Parts: sequence; structure tokens; C-alpha cells
Amino acid sequence: MRDVPDILCIGSVLWDIIGRADTAMRQGSDMPGRITRLPGGVALNIAMALARFGMSPALISAVGRDTQGDELIAACILRGLNTDYIYRSDDLPTDRYMAVEGANGLIAAIADAHSLEAAGDKILRPLADGTLPGPYHGAVALDGNLTLELLSIMAHSPLLAQADLRVAPASPGKALRLVPFLQASRGTLYVNLEEAGLLCQTEFGDSRTAARALLDRGAVRAVVTDGGNCATMAMTDRLVTQSPPSVTVARITGAGDTFMAAHIAAELHGADPEAALAQALTAAAQYVSGETKI
Repeated sequence: MRDVPDILCIGSVLWDIIGRADTAMRQGSDMPGRITRLPGGVALNIAMALARFGMSPALISAVGRDTQGDELIAACILRGLNTDYIYRSDDLPTDRYMAVEGANGLIAAIADAHSLEAAGDKILRPLADGTLPGPYHGAVALDGNLTLELLSIMAHSPLLAQADLRVAPASPGKALRLVPFLQASRGTLYVNLEEAGLLCQTEFGDSRTAARALLDRGAVRAVVTDGGNCATMAMTDRLVTQSPPSVTVARITGAGDTFMAAHIAAELHGADPEAALAQALTAAAQYVSGETKI
């Protein structure tokens, strides 16, 4: 499968193991619910959502040559994703993510992306060895499950100097890994309100203030979400703020990735800033309500 991809999705490709309860939970709760295993990881979630919007994404990541890895690759192919450029390791196990969600939201989560981190720049071989045309001129979605060192290299790499970079931190705990893109003034940053605060070393009360602050810190463009509150897309000469649709929340994990993918797809299909943000907010609302099939 050597089709030319519309976009490269670089980062975590793993199994999501999600426990969900229909009741509110707190620390120490022991509730009945459902446990599912689904293909996940930020890069993979973005790629799956992009495919639903009619795009042809390719994955760049690390997946073990173990049974779970073979099953994961098969699941990606079944969903129409290009896996030709994934680094398959004989020594590293396939990564996993585990989360517990209640009716009141995410209770706790652990991302085990150690194999992706250990693989390091080996995942970039298709860009370095000419397998993919370089310097790469297309769109690239990056996630913060990559190491700070590797993200720093990518922020300044001539191989990606002409690329349309779209960057997400993966979680608040990895938000500071996006600092190289602020320093290099590269890419569009997709963050939530908490992650914006961590990058700016302060707290924000709304997405519009946070987006402006990210521009002041060096961001070329920033898209800031705040759950069910207003989201903002900001660039030097324009700020667009919109409210998301009101829905009943059925799931949380993957919502931000769906938002990012929908926004990217809308822009690559020629939508203006207002229409792109509206599409992203609608797609995320449909996802969290359970309306979108995954």
C-alpha cells in the first residue's frame, strides 16, 4: 500500500483500554460498567477521524512485532489507514493507554508510550531516507507522546521546514513538550485551556485570552478548547471564538483528537476559519455524545 497520503500522523499508535461507568465516580470508586479495547493513541485517533472525513492519512509511529501489534496493524488497515511507514520493533512491546471514565468525566488515565519514546528518531526514517518525498510539503499532525528531544528536532528539521505542522500535546502532563514549536514559531498548536496555561505559565479564564497569550509567546496559530465552553482559533490578524453544541456526554477519551482532525480536514478542504471551527466543534460534540461510530 504505497498510496500518496493526504497527511502524515506522527505519534502514538496503541491500544486504548477504557473502563466506563454510567454513574459518577471519584477516587476509590468500584462501579459496574463496561471495559473495551479499541485502536487508539493521539496520532491514530486523528488518523481515524481524518479517514471519516474522506482523507487518506498515513501513520508514522512504533508498533511492536508482537501479537497485539499485529492485531493493531490489522485494525488500522481495516479502517483504511496507511501503515507502510510504521516502525515495527522486534524488541519493544506495543504501547497501551488505560483510562477510567464516569458520568462525571475522566477519573484517571495512564499512557504507556514507552516503546514510542524508546524508538526515538527511528520512526522518522521514511522522511530521512527518501521513502517519503523530502523536504515534505504536506500536512503533518504531531502529538506530544514523542520525546521532547525528538519534537525539538522536528520543530527545526529541514525535512519538515515546508510542512503544514499541526501539533497537540496529548495530555496536560506533556504540554511543555510543545515549547520548541513556540520557540521556533512553527505550526498550529491545538491545546485545551489547562495546556495553554501550562505553556504560558499562568491560568486563563477563557479560550480567547489563552489563544492571544499563546500568540504572544511565539505561536503562529493556536486553537484553544475549553470543554463545553467557547473555543478560539487565533492567528496574528484574526480571532474566531465559537460555542460548541450542547450534548449529553457519553465518552471523553479521543474527543480532542476528533476536534483536531475535523478542524484540519475542514481547512485542507478549503473552509474559512469560521466554518472550520464550527465543523470541529460539531464533530467533537457528536463524538462525545456517542453519535459517531469508532
